[in-house]
Amino acid sequence: MISLAALFLFGWFFFKSVGLAFRVAWCAAKVVAAVLFVVALPLMVVGLLIGSIIKLALPLLLIAASFYLLKSCA
Repeated sequence: MISLAALFLFGWFFFKSVGLAFRVAWCAAKVVAAVLFVVALPLMVVGLLIGSIIKLALPLLLIAASFYLLKSCA
């Protein structure tokens, strides 16, 4: 009977420790996600802005070059 009680007690401790480990891991994952959100989101926005500026700048540069060539030839 004592061995059944000890088995039940250790089983209960095991499941409580697994639950605690999941809670700690989830908390750590939330901290890492928050740090990544704070760091990566502004970097992503800056990268998207730079990428869109480059995509817009190339056609505008070609149009400006064509206007310059037309003005210099006439």
